[in-house]
Amino acid sequence: MATDSHLPDVDAADAEHDDPADDAETAWRIRAYVARIESYDDAPDECTIYPEDADADELPTTWVSAESGSYVSLDAMR
Repeated sequence: MATDSHLPDVDAADAEHDDPADDAETAWRIRAYVARIESYDDAPDECTIYPEDADADELPTTWVSAESGSYVSLDAMR
């Protein structure tokens, strides 16, 4: 089930800024993220989300992981 409704509206970024990427508070809105699912035979599957463009120094500190069963669908939270 794919939906774009949860994506930030980049066009609605602060009108004072010509390019939202120039503002540290709005730059996250246009950053692409990757969701990777790891399957394990002896443990719950795990989903890790991280910035697509993270460099080697940033990657170890800029991610979030959750085990299967600890997250819910977007539709369930609406």
